[in-house]
Amino acid sequence: MQYKGTLSRKKEGMIHGIFWILTAYFTFVKNPMYAQFSKPDLFYMTYVVVFIATFYFHYLIVMKQVFKSVFQWKRLLAGICVSYLFFTGMRWLIEQVITEILFNRINYTQPSFLNYLFDNLQYSSMPIIFSSFLWWGIYFIRLLEYNKAILEENKNTEIKFLKAQINPHFVFNTLNNIYSMVYFQSDKSLPAIEKLSQVMRFTTYESQKEKINLSDEINYIKAYIELEQLRHQETGFINFISEVDSEYIEIPPYVLSPLVENALKHGTTSSENPIDIRLTANKQQITFKIANEIGTQKKDKLGGIGLDNLKRRLEIHYPNEHQLHLTNDQKYFTAELLINL
Repeated sequence: MQYKGTLSRKKEGMIHGIFWILTAYFTFVKNPMYAQFSKPDLFYMTYVVVFIATFYFHYLIVMKQVFKSVFQWKRLLAGICVSYLFFTGMRWLIEQVITEILFNRINYTQPSFLNYLFDNLQYSSMPIIFSSFLWWGIYFIRLLEYNKAILEENKNTEIKFLKAQINPHFVFNTLNNIYSMVYFQSDKSLPAIEKLSQVMRFTTYESQKEKINLSDEINYIKAYIELEQLRHQETGFINFISEVDSEYIEIPPYVLSPLVENALKHGTTSSENPIDIRLTANKQQITFKIANEIGTQKKDKLGGIGLDNLKRRLEIHYPNEHQLHLTNDQKYFTAELLINL
């Protein structure tokens, strides 16, 4: 997965700019009301040069190496020591060599090696600590964004996988229906093919969208029901009542239809005990209820791939905003879905 976070290099540069402006303000401005500023001398300015050089040496080189692979405290301590030696060496070069050549001045008069090391231990701590915390802050912001992107990508991948499981299941059932009609040379085979084309248009185009109009899902369900009626060569075994208050309601595809498919697969096809499907929807809530008598010849386990996928997709799209109740009393199966929009 190619990932580009919102914290770009440009924004990172802006954060650095703000950091240096604040650092300069608290370092050099004595009294902002009267525009009083500190007047740095030669060795204060050389310290600033070494400070900045050490800051970016630690930021751009050391910290990247520390977090190049699995984090280890030993590698971090070694990196801090390297940055400390870099600071000490840079300061010696500038303040004991270059300033003597250019200005005939040195900062330390004949210091011992150990005293020089210990004295710079304090001075080097500020650029190293500031650099580490700024790098950690930006690193963890990017890490949080990356983890969020990974979770989103995994969720989208899972949704696509679930759709890939659902779509062939519907098409398989439909093709079986048409096959039986063509085999028996039914004059309803052409209308069935027309309904199949509606189903295929939905599975090809609408199912690829993240959200679709509720009306598109309803039309898909109606086409599926009509295909079942054509296969059984009778009507009246399905009672579908739909009451939708708004035409602007959007839902993910295949949120309602798996319940219909499950009822048609396992329910009786009798006008005496029709499959009852009721849908009510408004801008705040969708209620979808299906009740069917379990067919005596349909002994396979209720649910299966359609309902399992539906449960998972509801968890993804409507976490804590849906209720799915499935009831099986060995004679009747009832499914009731409630979605808060």
